[in-house]
Amino acid sequence: MSPESDGRGSARSAAAVNEDIRALLVRTGGWLSAEDRVVYEQLVEEWAAAVRGEVIEAA
Repeated sequence: MSPESDGRGSARSAAAVNEDIRALLVRTGGWLSAEDRVVYEQLVEEWAAAVRGEVIEAA
């Protein structure tokens, strides 16, 4: 489960989470093991929450 600051979004910015996603894919050469896939899916969920949080803040 992704960390949430106030229940609306990620505690980290979408850009920061995106950096982690990119680093994971570079580190694995784009081939994700089952364990890496779990991490990737968690990061994508965290990224989506961060994007939602940023949209809410902008509104």
